[in-house]
Amino acid sequence: MSAPLAPATPTGRTPILLHACCGPCSLEPVKYLRLEGFEPTICWTNPNIQPREEHDRRLGVLLSWARDVAGVDVIVAGDDRDGWERSVAPAAFDRERRCRACYALRLSEACRVAREHGFEFVSTTLAVSPYQLFDTCHEVLLATARASGLTPVWRDFRPHYPESVEDSRALHMYRQNYCGCRFSAAEAAVERQEARDLRKAAHAAERAGDTVLAASIRARIVARG
Repeated sequence: MSAPLAPATPTGRTPILLHACCGPCSLEPVKYLRLEGFEPTICWTNPNIQPREEHDRRLGVLLSWARDVAGVDVIVAGDDRDGWERSVAPAAFDRERRCRACYALRLSEACRVAREHGFEFVSTTLAVSPYQLFDTCHEVLLATARASGLTPVWRDFRPHYPESVEDSRALHMYRQNYCGCRFSAAEAAVERQEARDLRKAAHAAERAGDTVLAASIRARIVARG
């Protein structure tokens, strides 16, 4: 038997369980879901974040912001690290397969928590970052929510990503430079090195007087984001 539905909040907003991947990516979803009439409760379940010290640092940042700034309740749910190693890690650098499995593991746990606490609606902050696999995450949220008898609330928060960067920096929040797992850390390191190499190449072309080549390289840098 499912739990009774979570009652309406004192603000009159509709309760929603919001899976959060980190503090900075939670800022805009909480803001805009509230503007829509929802009152989020954050669910933390991110067994992908490695090493453990990084996981705990991100969780601490989220808890401090939720308590001291946003006034949002946080449920710290299960972090099935063994399950992550079994179901996600074998995909290694096959990013589509790895991220799909990772989304499924985390969002399934979030949906379990939502049912346990009587929520009808569920969403995720993974829809903020342009570095996530947006369509894949969308598919996984729809599937896991519906399999749990919940209503998925999917919003494209990516246009608000620059706001989240600006706001989180203003709050002096720790901002990580990789998604979470050891594979994403390696991929991010490679991408940063490639970006540095491109910038060096652009400078070299400019010094050589080849403005066309320099412009072409800089266009590649911009396209990479």
